[in-house]
Amino acid sequence: MKLIKSHPSDEIVMDMTPMIDVTFQLIIFFMLLMDMSQKDLETLVLPKARSALEDKPNPLDPRPVINITADGRILVKRDVYYDPEHDDGYKKLKEYLLMRARAMPKAPVEPGSSIVAPDKPILVRADQSTPFKHIQKVMEICGISDIKIWKVELAAGQEMPDKDAEEGGN
Repeated sequence: MKLIKSHPSDEIVMDMTPMIDVTFQLIIFFMLLMDMSQKDLETLVLPKARSALEDKPNPLDPRPVINITADGRILVKRDVYYDPEHDDGYKKLKEYLLMRARAMPKAPVEPGSSIVAPDKPILVRADQSTPFKHIQKVMEICGISDIKIWKVELAAGQEMPDKDAEEGGN
């Protein structure tokens, strides 16, 4: 058997085109993924809170997110579920919350209670200039006997500490 000897002067040329293509496809994939993960959130100016906990939702257990704009429109995943200019009695929002409440896991409201309700919260995000009556209406709808979502989280922006106050007002 005859072995072929390679010469050290022979260069192996590697084509980098497929590697570059894969890299660009990964970049595009992650850009799209990042955009889709923010679909629940509308651009709102949230009220400031002096102290707040960071929101860390479980991505495997999506919760309903309701956005209320300053003019009272209620949006879910960028779709309008209530518009004060075309008042339909919150019909679409009620249907959405009823569907979500039925899909949520249930638990007793109190230990030993026979009353069961969805055990997961919903997140209500309202613009800081939204009249409270719109937030109150969402909370009332959550309390309807067929829905009974009793855990509601309200979103707020965390107020950043003033730099001058930390330095003693210099």
